[in-house]
Amino acid sequence: MSQDTSGRAALMDTWPFLAVVSVVLGAGYVSALRADSSLTEPLRLLLFTLLIVLTGVMYWLGPFFVWGGRRRLPYLAILGAATFAIGLMTPHHWTVIGLYPALIGLAVGLFWPDFRSIGVAVTLCLGLLTANLMLGRGLQESLNAAPFVALSLVFTLIYVVLFSRQVEARQRAQALLSDLESAHRRLREYANQVEDLTLTRERERMGRELHDTLAQGLAGLIMQLEAIDGHLVGGSTERARAVVQQAMQRSRATLHEARRAIQALRASVLDHEDLIQAIRREADSFEASTGTSCRCEVSVDSLAVSPERAQDILRIVQESLSNVTRHAHATHVSVRLHESRGEIRVIVADDGVGFDPSEARRGFGLAGMYERAARLGGKLRVESTIGEGTTVEFLSQEPGA
Repeated sequence: MSQDTSGRAALMDTWPFLAVVSVVLGAGYVSALRADSSLTEPLRLLLFTLLIVLTGVMYWLGPFFVWGGRRRLPYLAILGAATFAIGLMTPHHWTVIGLYPALIGLAVGLFWPDFRSIGVAVTLCLGLLTANLMLGRGLQESLNAAPFVALSLVFTLIYVVLFSRQVEARQRAQALLSDLESAHRRLREYANQVEDLTLTRERERMGRELHDTLAQGLAGLIMQLEAIDGHLVGGSTERARAVVQQAMQRSRATLHEARRAIQALRASVLDHEDLIQAIRREADSFEASTGTSCRCEVSVDSLAVSPERAQDILRIVQESLSNVTRHAHATHVSVRLHESRGEIRVIVADDGVGFDPSEARRGFGLAGMYERAARLGGKLRVESTIGEGTTVEFLSQEPGA
């Protein structure tokens, strides 16, 4: 914050106090001239007027130059000297009793909450006040005026302390508001970065997905069509027919993979149906797309599963069926969903060619299933034997069950 801006803020905070000081100065000036004819002499009048104006200007311009800065002591010393001089020129007038409480209140406000500096400044101001009273009125009159001075000091100190605490609380609130706005701005920046990173990772994932499904599937179809053309040219219709059957099977598998990839780009199907319905629909879609028999068994009518967990469970089922389409060459597939005492068990089994788990290289699909299972706090088990098919089993305990 610039010095001018902080000065304006300090002026807005202290204007009631400065207004009261201005009233005291103005009323004291007029009243002193009427009470003491010697003040109307040209030189004394000029000096007295300059001191009053200087004091008022220093009070009003102080927030712009010294509030919270290193020039507080020189500023307070000059203002104290001007007040002392006014007291010497009006020794028997009430002006001095009105100006010193204002000076002490200003000292408290300048050094708040540095109580050590406040103590030193107040002590010096009281010393100047005592000197003024003793030099102008003598001991007896000074003692008579002491109760009035003490009362005005008490009221001034109470006001200044309460006011300083209020200003301090407002400044803390403004600082907290500034920190909160800064935190919101950083959060928006982080959110944008996360969104960009998420979109980038999703594009990369979909790029791999399309490469592994459509690109490879179409490349395989082209090779099979070329083989069919070669067999037809050579007159080997039986071999051409066999390759056509394989091409038809590959076409169904590629179609299923394409539909699954497109579905992943859309909004979650769980927005419109529950997990049980989604798994049944997935099994029916798999059978319709690949021509492979797929039986779905569900032992419960409904499941109390959070949307996030249901989404991950569905993705595990989808990836398992996708692996069957790509690698298993199965004729029968079963999808079973069971729930007991909050324990959810999902099993996807096929009678395909199987593989050796110890030699298998985990691709993105299988790794993704393990990651989802770990995120759900569940366990994923993949069992397979060459020539005997594959079984994928997911076990999870619903939290709070």
